[in-house]
Amino acid sequence: MRLYMEPRPRGPSTRASSTVLLCVLCALACLARPGSGCPAACVCNQTDADCGGRGLTSLPQLWLLPATTRSLLLPNNRLASLPPSAFANLSSLERLDLSNNYLDNLPAGLFRPLANLSSLSLRNNSLRGVERELLQGLSQLRRLDLSLNGLSAVPLGLLDDAQDLTWLSLAGNRLHALERAAFEPLANLQSLRLGANPWECDCNLRDFKHWMEWLLYRGGQVDGLECTLPKDLRGRDIRGVPIEMFNYCLQLEDENGGGGGAGGSSSSRGSGSSPPCNRGGNVGPSGGPPSPNPSEASGGAAGVVATDALPDCVKQRYRPVSVRRAIGTVVVAGVVCGIVCIMMVAAAAYGCIYASLMAKYQRELKKRQPLMGDGDADTDPEDKQISSVA
Repeated sequence: MRLYMEPRPRGPSTRASSTVLLCVLCALACLARPGSGCPAACVCNQTDADCGGRGLTSLPQLWLLPATTRSLLLPNNRLASLPPSAFANLSSLERLDLSNNYLDNLPAGLFRPLANLSSLSLRNNSLRGVERELLQGLSQLRRLDLSLNGLSAVPLGLLDDAQDLTWLSLAGNRLHALERAAFEPLANLQSLRLGANPWECDCNLRDFKHWMEWLLYRGGQVDGLECTLPKDLRGRDIRGVPIEMFNYCLQLEDENGGGGGAGGSSSSRGSGSSPPCNRGGNVGPSGGPPSPNPSEASGGAAGVVATDALPDCVKQRYRPVSVRRAIGTVVVAGVVCGIVCIMMVAAAAYGCIYASLMAKYQRELKKRQPLMGDGDADTDPEDKQISSVA
């Protein structure tokens, strides 16, 4: 005999609990899914998020922003620090404004997830230094504003990934000198702002002056770079200082074994400054160019040194355009001087020939004078009297 049991109908309480459970699951799913809304302190749409001027001391819930967000504005707040993964879910971001905050330290690789970022503003913060890897991965960056901070150096390698940068501002910092090797990757740079810095126009700035002349030669723009030291150059724009005034740097390098004199003051900038190029110990045995052998570059005192330990500035660099122009000027001047010398020789030869011909003519003329005197003696005295009266 088969027993058959009918299912018991669900009561009202069972249906209510199922509904509540379903609502809770939906809410959790919405919270767990990023890009589902906008932070409370921001004004957003599908592509822009404006969180500026809200007095924020910490970042809003940026994970709520849509994945299509292209512009994030966070200026005029009170942000003092940022977590390393602050922008992890904003891979489509193209513009980021963090100006007018209190940021004093930024984690290395903070902007690495922002592969499409083209404009970054860190203007008017409290940055005393930046990590070399800060801009790593920003291959699309076109505009970078680091003005009005407290930067005393630009580390080597900071701009290596930003080779398409066209506009850069370092105005209003505490920069005394800049390493040319740090800026050589910027082949597409069009505008550079360097004003309002305490520049020391000595040997430490010589190589960067060469690079700056190259930038100006290819049509780039550089604002005023006014010297504060030495005293005889105070107030002058280094762009107008002749490169010949830096010739003493070569003498100092020779006297100090290939660069110790030029880099002496650079070592006193502080531990945060980068090792200068073509100065210090990275020179050849006789003070010449750096040796390709790492053990020779160290002078043999420390044995074999790993290649990675060498600074980036030992790489072969192009000759400055100012030097190439100087060589061209010398060649043209030599050709002109040669032509002038040939003309002078030709004029001297012509003068000599003319003088010899005139001397020969005078000699012949003197030979003919006695004959003319004899002819006068044969004339009648009356004719002489008439001629005298006439």
